[in-house]
Amino acid sequence: MNSAEELQRGCAQLNIALSAKEQSNLLAYLALLCKWNKIYNLTAIRDEKQMVSHHLLDSLAVVPYLWTGNWLDVGSGAGLPGIVLAIVRPDWSVTLLDSNSKKTSFVQQVAIELDLQNVHVQCARVEGWKPTEKFDGIISRAFSELGMFLRSTRHLVAKHGRWVAMKGAPEQELVKVPSQCRIEQVIPLQVPGLNAARSLVIASCEESNAI
Repeated sequence: MNSAEELQRGCAQLNIALSAKEQSNLLAYLALLCKWNKIYNLTAIRDEKQMVSHHLLDSLAVVPYLWTGNWLDVGSGAGLPGIVLAIVRPDWSVTLLDSNSKKTSFVQQVAIELDLQNVHVQCARVEGWKPTEKFDGIISRAFSELGMFLRSTRHLVAKHGRWVAMKGAPEQELVKVPSQCRIEQVIPLQVPGLNAARSLVIASCEESNAI
């Protein structure tokens, strides 16, 4: 089974319908990731078929639980899940933030080659980055422990905004969440082809309290 077939089968299992253009863009992104990975070591996974499950489908699995708006992907790395979100939700604005210039150069090139006009790339440390507009949703796949994720991005979330953390088994991290924050949901996920625990943690904080 090739990457295209693997992606189609995985999307069917996730009950996610993609257009032909979206599928094409996801596979083009995967090809770029494989190409750049040989030089810049963007991901430890080298096998393209494994990238479909561990990267594309893992990112796609969270899409049904997200909401329309202005999104920030913190510690985006090679663009996961930010590039995937931008491809399948072209009406969302997606900002990819990472302090590694090689990785931000890669995702900027992806945005150019795939003509992803809803993607914005920032190379900066999250603690000192102060954009003019705050975000409706802040997502992270492998940025930090949950409590640190909430604390370090508190200044970036809009008044009505929420956080989404992509995790494995998050139980130990939940007890370290700041007292002003509330865990709204912990959603178990089944990612096709990925034999590991995956879950989505959605959190919010009291507007009046700093963390």
